[in-house]
Amino acid sequence: MTEIPLKAKDFKSDQEVRWCPGCGDYAILAAVQSFLPELGRKPEDIVFVSGIGCSSRFPYYLSTYGLHSIHGRAPAIATGLSVSRPDLDVWVVTGDGDALSIGGNHLIHALRRNVNITILLFNNRIYGLTKGQYSPTSEPGKVTKSTPVGSVDRPFNPISLALGADATFVARTIDSDRAHLIEVLRAAAEHRGTSLVEIYQNCNIFNDGAFDLLKNPTTRDEALIPLRAGEPIVFGDRRVVRDATGHLQVSEHGEPVVHDPTDLELAFALSRLSGVALDHTPIGIFRSVEQPTYDDEVRAQTDDRANEDDLQALLTGPDPWTVN
Repeated sequence: MTEIPLKAKDFKSDQEVRWCPGCGDYAILAAVQSFLPELGRKPEDIVFVSGIGCSSRFPYYLSTYGLHSIHGRAPAIATGLSVSRPDLDVWVVTGDGDALSIGGNHLIHALRRNVNITILLFNNRIYGLTKGQYSPTSEPGKVTKSTPVGSVDRPFNPISLALGADATFVARTIDSDRAHLIEVLRAAAEHRGTSLVEIYQNCNIFNDGAFDLLKNPTTRDEALIPLRAGEPIVFGDRRVVRDATGHLQVSEHGEPVVHDPTDLELAFALSRLSGVALDHTPIGIFRSVEQPTYDDEVRAQTDDRANEDDLQALLTGPDPWTVN
């Protein structure tokens, strides 16, 4: 019998989607639902794991398996699931608060281990679910309910953080650019290992307009720097070049740098171009390299007969904690 191709509606749950009207999460959800049929997998072969926050309601709205877990621990739970169930596609949905504050250690260790999971990090530079406190990505001076006279923290750069943890796939996209968002999701899903996708997402209630510079037709072409493998990094009438010391800078003159997503040093340098002002913001795939995955190496250990014999000896032998 010929199987009927799945469509976006096959990945929509029967739950009412409950975010604030106008939230960028709606656009991301619609893009993910429309993209999932491309995987060629049944809904029951896909799992979404989330932590705590507005973005973490994602599993409710998909007809895949899902787990709404605890604050910051989604990467740890997803790691165990990915290792024990190689037949599943495992995704993590998290936010800048969930992933980069209480979940910081779990995130960086999943990245360094290269677990075969895809992490979608929604970055709106604010705590939304708890009603507007500053987050680890909020800009200095940010006035919120928890920083009434302005934040003095220096914000995390999620892309730099991921690259510093030696993540094998790191990308950035934006909620309002559906075509680019799906293009990046496709590449992230195809990558074997940990894929981290930072998604700039607007919180229209507590931090509205945080990314207007990148969305306004009159400013975006001069602010967004598209990254495409093998192509010169050019945007508007400017380009990314190397100065006399080898550092990257934005200029109207000079030979543009050609993007190479296998070059970790270049990827990190590009990640530093986008400060809190967002006036030079690379978008696309910063890094994509193939390395052994944590899942495969753990399963290779458990499949090794010698290791099984060692385990059997340990289970049937004397108590190793007994002091003679």
